[in-house]
Amino acid sequence: MTDDRFEGKVVLVTGGALGIGRGIVDAFLAAGASVTVADIDAAAAEAAVREGNSGAPGRAIASIGDVSVAADADRMVAETVAAFDRLDVLVNNAGILPTAWYGSVEDIDEAIWDRILDVNLKGMFLMSRAALPHIRAAGGGTIINLASVQGLQSMPRVVAYAASKGGVLSLTRAMAMDHAQEGIRVVAICPGTIDSAMVRDIARAEGGDVEANVRRYGASHPIGRIGMPADIGAASVFLASDAGSFITGEALNVDGGYMALGAWASGAGASGAES
Repeated sequence: MTDDRFEGKVVLVTGGALGIGRGIVDAFLAAGASVTVADIDAAAAEAAVREGNSGAPGRAIASIGDVSVAADADRMVAETVAAFDRLDVLVNNAGILPTAWYGSVEDIDEAIWDRILDVNLKGMFLMSRAALPHIRAAGGGTIINLASVQGLQSMPRVVAYAASKGGVLSLTRAMAMDHAQEGIRVVAICPGTIDSAMVRDIARAEGGDVEANVRRYGASHPIGRIGMPADIGAASVFLASDAGSFITGEALNVDGGYMALGAWASGAGASGAES
């Protein structure tokens, strides 16, 4: 069955070349959208576009830039509108947490704090600011911000990442209130542990068998596995679709039941290091 829910719609996904972002790109392409793969990694973005266009010719482009730089954010939105004549959905997915950057407030270097907050939070502000006039001109649409279960609870030594994701949730609520009357919905997704390069890096840094570590992360989730990028892609398509038209200012946990555990920060999983 052909999925045409987003036929004629245009979606921009930051951090769209790999991991969760790539899962979101693929999901919107499968739903009929035209998609900009916005990423700082030019080679990975171009590869994602080639593969995306092999199944949907002409419906994917790459736009290369750093979401934390205002000029890059403005240009990536402008390139999207120049290519497709409109913008309906912005997915603010780009986020970072290298394992070497773990630390408490006493451990973490100020430059590392600034970089994590610049990409994970300021980048969403800059991209949203650039995108909003075009989404408004399209008659309304959706902004999806990738937060994390780390914005709701936390584990040790991820203070900058947790702060950034808590900020994303507050930003989402505030933007939703500001733009609801314009037909623009703003929602967040809080992933649990998702199979990605970031999670694999954590599993590698722990030592021992990487696959065994990943299986252990999955076993800590009530559903018994870690998530896949396609799980976040499916949630994104739902939230941006007419089926999610009465949802704004809310965060959807896509976490295999992790938040239902309550005080889960026991070191059993890698949650929060997912986007």
